[in-house]
This record gives sequence, structure tokens and C-alpha cells, in this order.
Amino acid sequence: MKGKEPIFLPLYLGSEKSVVARTGRDNMLSGIYMGIVLIMVFYNLFIYFSVKDRSYIYYVVYVLFAGLTQFGLKGYNFQYLWPGDGAFDTLSVTLFGAIGGLAALLFTRNFLELKKRHSRFNILILTFSAFFILSILAVCAGFTTEAFKAMQITTSISSVGVFCISIILMLKGYRGAKFFFYAWSVLLAGAVIFLLKDYGLLPYNTFTSYSVQGASAIEMALLSFGLADRINILKREKEMSQAEALRVAKENERIIREQNVLLEQKVHERTLELQDANEELNATLEDLKQAQSQLVESEKMASLGQLTAGIAHEINNPVNFVSSNVNPLRRDIDLLLDAMAAIEKVALSEAGSGEKEKEIESIKEDLDFDYLKVEITHLLKGIHEGASRTAEIVKGLRIFSRVDEDDLKKADVTAGLESTLVIINNLTSNKIAVIRKFSDLPAIECYPGKLNQVFLNILTNAVHAVVKKFGERPGGKITISTHCDNTHVYVTIADNGTGMDDHVKRKIFEPFFTTKDVGEGTGLGMSIAYNTIGKHNGDIIVESTLGEGTRFVLQLPITHKS
Repeated sequence: MKGKEPIFLPLYLGSEKSVVARTGRDNMLSGIYMGIVLIMVFYNLFIYFSVKDRSYIYYVVYVLFAGLTQFGLKGYNFQYLWPGDGAFDTLSVTLFGAIGGLAALLFTRNFLELKKRHSRFNILILTFSAFFILSILAVCAGFTTEAFKAMQITTSISSVGVFCISIILMLKGYRGAKFFFYAWSVLLAGAVIFLLKDYGLLPYNTFTSYSVQGASAIEMALLSFGLADRINILKREKEMSQAEALRVAKENERIIREQNVLLEQKVHERTLELQDANEELNATLEDLKQAQSQLVESEKMASLGQLTAGIAHEINNPVNFVSSNVNPLRRDIDLLLDAMAAIEKVALSEAGSGEKEKEIESIKEDLDFDYLKVEITHLLKGIHEGASRTAEIVKGLRIFSRVDEDDLKKADVTAGLESTLVIINNLTSNKIAVIRKFSDLPAIECYPGKLNQVFLNILTNAVHAVVKKFGERPGGKITISTHCDNTHVYVTIADNGTGMDDHVKRKIFEPFFTTKDVGEGTGLGMSIAYNTIGKHNGDIIVESTLGEGTRFVLQLPITHKS
């Protein structure tokens, strides 16, 4: 045995039986260690293919090459894997150690989320990784001794560095750092015991000889537990998110139910108050009942359910306007009937015509007849305006919530857009300027209800983006324009809101992806819009600049082709 530095070579003296027993024990312990390594490799490799988390592949590479390094130090690689290839075996320990160290650092960086949590630690880990890469290149270039020294120094310093990083992150409350702290504590303890044995401070026995392998096995298990704990954390976060979504859905259902009950009570109250109104008012009340039924059926639409409160507010205003005029009108009519009865009494009396005329004028003067006529006219005009506005809202609701949405039929795209704007009027009024640039469009073959839902989803997102940018300040704007050619109708919806970056723009059509806070959106609106446009054999184009706004272009064929 010869080398450039002092060599510590353990010698055993004993009978053949004792040497064979010791050798067998060494082989058994090494076999157990390698078995642990292989179990960790295949188990976590299987999990990687299931969850696609890069932490697992880094961990598998680290465990595999750490095990090969330890096996190489014992001579098993040369004995079993490449017998007779002494040249490769000479450099394999350095090469495998450097690869294992590099994989360990990448695993640490990814598992502890250093890029997101602490940029300085991330740079430190990348620096250590660069030294391991240089060691690998030096081995490949033939500088085995220099590469081994660089690998040893880098391993020692990076191990202490990772240990210190885990302590800092653990003190900051990051749960995953605890596993790193315990794992590296065990590994460093095993390395210290091994070194103390080499320098004669501890006895050379089975425990000290296998302290590194034993500590390495424990470290691998602890890191594997850390990965498993990470899955549990992600699972709990997913369950919490699902529970929150369920809670929001139930809350929306409760709000819709309460609003429907309130709306039903309001309709009933107004019906009783307007029984003496004219035929037009009765027809309007009938339309309100139909609107109520349509709103009850529309509970299945989550987006319309979120806007129920706004719709009730829109309907409530004109109805309140009508009901506030009914009582004054009834009072004036009662006064008018009393006056007519008094005039009739005077007309049937036996007084002279001149005296009758004076008494009638006196009655009219006491009644302020001219003002009464003006007031009655004004009240009737107010009732008519309230009824017309209510009818307009009900018409918009009826067009939007089409009961024939599953039937392919010809429909007016402009009417669908107008009805959708009625639905979201409560969100845009007095805050956002809505600019209409509608062209004359032919009726297209489509699913009207589903197409209206697409308009609602895009416009609701536009309102959210504008409000997020402008708040209560003026300047928010949504522009809706249409045009057509011989084969297609084009609907463009543009806003000057927050806009999107390329990352968000690539993901907006994915189910459950949303940039809104929890409870504000389900992340299904744009996915539904994309699928609906696809069902129409159309196309949807998105153009957006962060901070400037977003533009959606819907391309719909005039004739639907199956």
C-alpha cells in the first residue's frame, strides 16, 4: 500500500474463524446499508413519478450516489460492479461523492425553497454546487487528487453551511427545516465519530467503523420523512382550500335562497299594493313573477348567483319608485271622488244655476282642483317610468337566462350582449364607462344561454380588473365592439384594467386557475368560456399587457357545423 499522504490501514489479527465471522458481519452491515439505500431510491423514485416534484429526483440521485460512494470506500464497487477496472475505481469515489454532493445541494435548495424564501442562501448553495461541478470536471480531466481534495473541502464546508441554514430557517418557523436539522445533525455526528476513530481518539470497532454509514442511513430516512411530511402539508392545504371553496359555495347558496325569499316577499307586497293599477302595471307584475322563477332556476349558475344581490337591487329601485307613488295617487283619487260626490249633491239641489255654479267653484277651490290634476298626472308618469324600467330589467333577465340554452338555434348576439350588460349594471354603474360599438350582425346558430354565460364571465373579469386598478377613481373603461364578415361574427371586449403578464395569460383557461382572492372566484369562468367557444367551433384570442389592460376577441361562425 502506498500513497502521497499517510495511510490509516486497519489490521485485524485472529483465527480464520474469527476473521471469517468479522468479514461476514461487515458484509451483512454493508448489505443492510445498501438495502436501505435501494429501498429509499425505488420508493422515492416511485413517488416522483406520481407527484412530479423535482425534490424527489434530486433526493434519489443523492441517495444513490451517496450509497455508491460508501460502497466504494469499502471496496464493494470494485469487487462486484466493475471488477478488474482499477482505473475507474480509483476515480469513482471522488466522482460519485461530487455527484452526490451536487444532488444533495440541489435537493436542499428545492426542498427548503431557498429561491423564494432566502435569496442569499440560494446564492450560497449555487456557489457550493459550482465547486462540485468543478470537481467532476477535474476528475474527467484526470486531476484525480486535486478533484478529491476539492470534493472533500466542498463537502465539509457545504455540510456545515446546510446545517446552519436549516437552523436559521427552523428558527424562523419553517417546518421542513426541522428534518434537515435533525438529518444533518446525525450525519455530522457520524462523520465526527469516524474522524475521531481515524485519529486514534476513539477505538476502532464496528460502531466507529460504520458510524458514517449508519448516520447516512438515518439521514436518508429523516430526509425521506421530510418529503413525506411535505406531501402531508400539501394535502392539508388542498383540503383546506376545498373546504373553503365548499364554505363559499354554501354561503352563496344561502344568500341566493335568502334573496329569492326576499324577492318573493317584495313581489307579493307590490302585487297587493298595485291591484288597483291599470292593465300595463298588472302585466309588469306578471313579468316580475316570471323573473323570480327564472332567478330561482339560475341558482345552478355560480356567476349569476354571485350577482343576485345586485339584480335584486336593480329591480327594487323602480319597484320602490312605483310603490311610493301609489298611496299619494290613491289619496288624490279619494279626494277627487269626494269632490265629485259634493258636486253631484249640489247639482241635484233646488238652488238656482248661479248659486250652484258658485258652490261648485267653492268646492273646486277648496280642493285645489287644478293642482290635483297636475299631481295625478305627475304620479301616473312616475308609475309608468318605474314600470317601464322594471320591464326593461325583466326583459334583460329573460334574454340572458335562456331556458333553451341546450338547443342549437339562431340568436341575436347583440341582444345577448345587451342583456348581459343589464345583469352587470350594478357592478359598472357610476364607476366604469361602458362603450358600445355594435354593428348590424346577422343571427347566428348557437346555444344562446351558454353564449350569454361567456359574455358574463369575460365582462365580470373585466370589471374586476378595472376596479382593482382604479378603485373608486374615474378613468375605468370597458369597450364592447362587434363586426362580421361572410362567415364569422366577431365580438371584442377590451378593458383598461390591470392586465396580465405572460405567465397568467398562459394559464387563464386552465380549470381552477384564478388571480382573485379566496372566495372571490372559483377559477372556472374562463375555462367554461373556452370550452363553450370551442363547442361553437369558434375561437377566443387574448391580448394583454400588464398594467395597461386586456382584450378578448371571440370569433363565432354564423352557421354551426357539426
